[in-house]
Amino acid sequence: MAEIDLYLDPVCPFAWVSSQWLLAAADNGPHSIRLRQMSLAVLNEGHDVGADHKPMIERSRRLGRVFAAATEACGPEAFARLHADAGARLHVHGEELGPDALAASLTRAGLDPALAQHVDDPGLDSTVTRFHEASQNALGGRGGSPIIVIDGQGFSGPVLTESPTTQHGPALLDALVTAATTPGFAALHRPYHGPPTIARTHERAH
Repeated sequence: MAEIDLYLDPVCPFAWVSSQWLLAAADNGPHSIRLRQMSLAVLNEGHDVGADHKPMIERSRRLGRVFAAATEACGPEAFARLHADAGARLHVHGEELGPDALAASLTRAGLDPALAQHVDDPGLDSTVTRFHEASQNALGGRGGSPIIVIDGQGFSGPVLTESPTTQHGPALLDALVTAATTPGFAALHRPYHGPPTIARTHERAH
């Protein structure tokens, strides 16, 4: 059994695909899975960001406050519950996550919908930074979303450009666990292009 943490920014579409693969692949299996928060906004502080990415960075900053508030109020499991609904709204259904949508996601996650008010609260920025720094410490360097940590060994990724099939998902997880727990294994990378393929609908999340 492996202890697996996946650090992610809720606005990252690649991290959405990775998280859904990981949760499905590990379902009813021996591994312990935990989703944890990192921040693309904090990662890019002090760096030039292209015009195409600025809206995502601003979205990261605002939504990150709500996720941090939920985690502080209700513990780490609150992050995963909120990500399940809010992530589906954002990445699958193509919704904008304004205060009303966030309040609805919080409610569906069994959390206080009033936490949505923190979207414009810079007082939560230090908490987001603290969560982000934990992700970088777990990796052992600067890295983006997602970051996977398997039995204490941190790696950038996995980056998936589409969801693996039901057959390949568990096999991929087993392969990653084997790689991560192999002494001396450091990295495996190939070029890719985004965004990932996600089946989208404009229907409201239910």
